[in-house]
Amino acid sequence: MPVTIRPATLADIAAITEIYAESVLNGVASYELESPTGAEMRARMDAISGGGFPISRLSMPAICWAMPMPVRSAPARPIAGLSRISVYIAPQARGRGVGKLLLQGLVDRCEASGFRQMVAVIGGASPASIALHGSCGFADAGRLVGTGFKHGRWLDTVFMQRPLGEGKSSDPTPLSL
Repeated sequence: MPVTIRPATLADIAAITEIYAESVLNGVASYELESPTGAEMRARMDAISGGGFPISRLSMPAICWAMPMPVRSAPARPIAGLSRISVYIAPQARGRGVGKLLLQGLVDRCEASGFRQMVAVIGGASPASIALHGSCGFADAGRLVGTGFKHGRWLDTVFMQRPLGEGKSSDPTPLSL
């Protein structure tokens, strides 16, 4: 089956919720301890997509999803220029390259829309996530040690960053989503 990336829709909320719930319950990428409901995931999706941030999903059932989200709004940090990325992959799809397809597709879409920087906040300092982001041009931007405690152990958080388009070489412009 060919793999294509498409914008996520309301019809995807159940699959997105299921993928994220598995990560919350069994993984360390998210520091949440309880899985959000479908209604909560819809509210999060509405808040992000309503702000002009694209959410993407592979067209195969329940494979993975990714979304950029605002980092924080302040006059010196224009939302139009900076986004934080999240990628979640269903267990049966891990290690097959679909995360890279999805992440690179979202990077390309954000870059074409006028974003200037993308930041990955990698909970649990996951080697697989660090490798995924590195393969898509993200570079190490730091580590916070012992910032989470889940599944009986302390977890580090790794930051990675990728410039988009002109990066910081010119003034930011409004998004063209």
